[in-house]
Amino acid sequence: MSIKRIEPGKRMSAAVVHGNTVYLAGQVGEGKTVTEQSKSALAEVDRLLALAGTDKSKILQTIIYLSDMSTFAEMNAVWEAWVDPANTPARATSQGALATPDYKVEFIVTAAL
Repeated sequence: MSIKRIEPGKRMSAAVVHGNTVYLAGQVGEGKTVTEQSKSALAEVDRLLALAGTDKSKILQTIIYLSDMSTFAEMNAVWEAWVDPANTPARATSQGALATPDYKVEFIVTAAL
């Protein structure tokens, strides 16, 4: 089975396609608030899924990390406006330290082609 790497870099690829599954690297966004960062990160998820030949209706699982669980409702408002309501994925959300203190939210996505 072939492996296709999308936007490979020195440390990681932005996405990897193996068989009929695409795995995205953790996506963080720009902005000062969880709302801004969530919108930006999810726009990047859309872009990477399109490069892989799929879209958000085919997301199988999403893991979300928040730097502060008190922003859970704020992130969920963005998520619920973005996610395909007919095809919601399995999802988990947890609090954790992210790569830099500026990051407030990170989305890790696995999707089918």
